[in-house]
Amino acid sequence: MYVVQVNAMKPTMGTQQFENLIFHNVSERGLSVDDVSRRMLTFVAADPRAAYQFVIGTDCQVHRGYTKFVTGVILRRMGKGAWACYRQIVLTRELTSVQEKLSLETALSQEAACYFSQDALGQIEELLLPYLYQGASLESFIDIDAGTQPVVNKTSLYVQDMVNRVKAMGTYGVRVKPDAVAASAYANRHTKQPVRLESSV
Repeated sequence: MYVVQVNAMKPTMGTQQFENLIFHNVSERGLSVDDVSRRMLTFVAADPRAAYQFVIGTDCQVHRGYTKFVTGVILRRMGKGAWACYRQIVLTRELTSVQEKLSLETALSQEAACYFSQDALGQIEELLLPYLYQGASLESFIDIDAGTQPVVNKTSLYVQDMVNRVKAMGTYGVRVKPDAVAASAYANRHTKQPVRLESSV
């Protein structure tokens, strides 16, 4: 499995780990951003009269000696299935700070979202435009894997900061638990699988 490792001494989100944006799903591996965009356009073209949601979300899991982040990219045809893929990044240290985990998750989602916000989403909108009066629509969201209830969610103290960061992008809506489907379900599932660490990128 392709793993991008982030130097343990440099936990902030730079460009290093985004030089090779590679995605996978259950049927394909090694997908580039262009590959993902083409797959999504094909998915929409098959039913351009439907309502769609484009959602990006990141979750992480701490393993022994590293923390694994997974960013899920999901294009939902509402009530009629979805196309999805994910990207994983390994930070070569065990994160203990809830705030740092949530901040890095949000940063990874935002970074990935930037690659799709112009070309891919614009082309999808063009496909849907002739069918707006027949039910076609597109909403785009970044899911934050955090809740707002202090008793239930340790992340509640930091939610508003993350929400503000996403809103400042101006392109994506933002969702938190229990509506953060991409982060809490799809991405979460892939964080559980351990990886073999090799030399850092």
